[in-house]
Amino acid sequence: MRFGTFIPQGWRFDLVGIDPAEHWAVMNSLAQRADSGPWESLWVYDHFHTMPVPSEEATHEAWTLMAAFAASTSRIRLGQMCTCVGYRNPAYLAKVAATVDLISGGRAEMGIGAGWYEHEWRAYGYGFPDAPERLRMLREGVEIMRQAWTTGSATLDGEFSRVDGAIVRPLPLQPGGVPLWVAGGGEKVTLKIAAKYASYSNFLGTREEFVHKSEVLRGHCDRLGRDFGEITRSMNVGAIVGATEAEARDRLAAVVARLRPHVGDQRADAIEQQYLASAAFGTPEQVAEHLAGYADEGLAYTIAYFPEAAYDYSGVELFEREVIPALGG
Repeated sequence: MRFGTFIPQGWRFDLVGIDPAEHWAVMNSLAQRADSGPWESLWVYDHFHTMPVPSEEATHEAWTLMAAFAASTSRIRLGQMCTCVGYRNPAYLAKVAATVDLISGGRAEMGIGAGWYEHEWRAYGYGFPDAPERLRMLREGVEIMRQAWTTGSATLDGEFSRVDGAIVRPLPLQPGGVPLWVAGGGEKVTLKIAAKYASYSNFLGTREEFVHKSEVLRGHCDRLGRDFGEITRSMNVGAIVGATEAEARDRLAAVVARLRPHVGDQRADAIEQQYLASAAFGTPEQVAEHLAGYADEGLAYTIAYFPEAAYDYSGVELFEREVIPALGG
């Protein structure tokens, strides 16, 4: 199994209590540790406001961070999970991603999705189209990026995007362009887009749900005449690991206590339950066993989010030392 890790950027209240002037130093330090560790990739979220509630706590912009990490790291691949297609003109986004790929020496990944955070959309003046419209925007955006990265220009007279000979040069360093990760498990549209364009899919769920979504994706591939095996299936997990179950619960309690003043009791309790149900919560042996079960169903890439990383790196080190080797990473 291959592994990526998220760098805290504030979106999930994971930099609270740290002076904003120190945020870049913290994020860059974590990126440097990941770059020298067993991780294949580092990731950030493409959001502008904190979640699950908007606040005045800092949330750092994803593609600015991509460019910064491209310059400050040397080996690790760089991704966003996932870029919202409605937040930037797709031709402009293709240009940005190509530049990041150049700066990084060909290490960029493009996570792309339809977006969902209504408050954020409206606050930034994007409106909030209904789900079918957002998915049509996604399809057009992916088509524009694919054109731009393979031909050096893009033309599309679409419903939402109208570009006419948009020049995107230099091309990304990676042959065929920046690899596309299509995020989301929508069975009728999102997974169909993934079947046509994606190098990677990314969807959440229980093991049974993962199996079901995988079969839907396989069906779309079959209908398009594409080899299902060309698409690497990935999943994001909230990771809290302790040497013992008691230690894992203590770590979780500290995370929830930090969140509670910002999100309220009801949301904090819900977040606690989400971590308890995560495949990456518990002892290293438990986490490895859970993830191995997903691997048996075709999961090939896990991206781990550690909510305590900016404050305490020891849980990440435990994952690096015991979970990743157990799964062949």
